Amino acid sequence: MKGIILAGGLGSRLRPLTKVTNKHLLPIYDRPMIYYPLQTLCEAGIREIMIVTGGNSAGDFLKLLGNGREFGLPHIAYTYQEGEGGIADALKLCEHFAGGEPVVVILGDNIVQNSIASYVERFREQKSGCRLLLKEVDDPERFGVADFDGERIAAIEEKPKIPKSRFAVTGIYMYDNRVFDYARDLKPSVRGELEITDVNNAYIAAGTCYFDVLDGWWTDAGQFESLYRAAQLVAEERMKKSLTPV
Repeated sequence: MKGIILAGGLGSRLRPLTKVTNKHLLPIYDRPMIYYPLQTLCEAGIREIMIVTGGNSAGDFLKLLGNGREFGLPHIAYTYQEGEGGIADALKLCEHFAGGEPVVVILGDNIVQNSIASYVERFREQKSGCRLLLKEVDDPERFGVADFDGERIAAIEEKPKIPKSRFAVTGIYMYDNRVFDYARDLKPSVRGELEITDVNNAYIAAGTCYFDVLDGWWTDAGQFESLYRAAQLVAEERMKKSLTPV
């Protein structure tokens, strides 16, 4: 199983900060943002990782992360996304790297409190299809939102004005190798992007989409409010651990 971190895009919602650097290199408390998804994959036992980056600061990822030895990795692979073609467009760049193996995909601005190792193991056991991690949120209209039919997801709506649930699809996705077939068949949305929600809905239509509700807190850091919240959550977590008796 391989890991993919999607850290491309232009970070326009965080300008002027992102006029001088990639969004995923901005600090979250005491570390660059990209450290958090990278650590999440490493803690889940994934050792082969590709980072999709873009923009004018792409080379800074290599300067910061090198070959990944700081994270106990044998190496890190990199690829470059031109412009802002969407999450699914970025994912298409990783097909050769995946080499037919299943992949765990995480957005570079997603930060979680706890390990995802147990969810990755469930995905490994299911053999095929996809597995999504959901989280109940107060502002579901910002995200792709699950519409349930009993205990299964019937559909995912992207940024609905009137959400049918409060369960957002987090930026952590697990896919078998059919994900690249689905991504190739996508048509651009009204935003001009290839949407990951359409990929997930393809798995739902095939009856091979499964999910878990994420334990612990989760946040993205793609706008000023969530960037600030992410720093607060991480700082509180660090303080809590420092006060815990050994």
